[in-house]
Amino acid sequence: MSPKELLYIEDALGHEQQMQKACADFASQLQDVQLKSFVQDLAGKHKQSFNRFYSLLGRGN
Repeated sequence: MSPKELLYIEDALGHEQQMQKACADFASQLQDVQLKSFVQDLAGKHKQSFNRFYSLLGRGN
């Protein structure tokens, strides 16, 4: 994996981690059950994306 590709993956990991945390934080503050569930699902999707990007690090070596 080239240094540029590695930097992209590291950047993407940071963004996904930040979005997952933000969604989880927002969901904990919501009262509406449907909206809370939706935002929790978004947090889960960002966690999945993080895991996919992270798995690329193992393949690139």
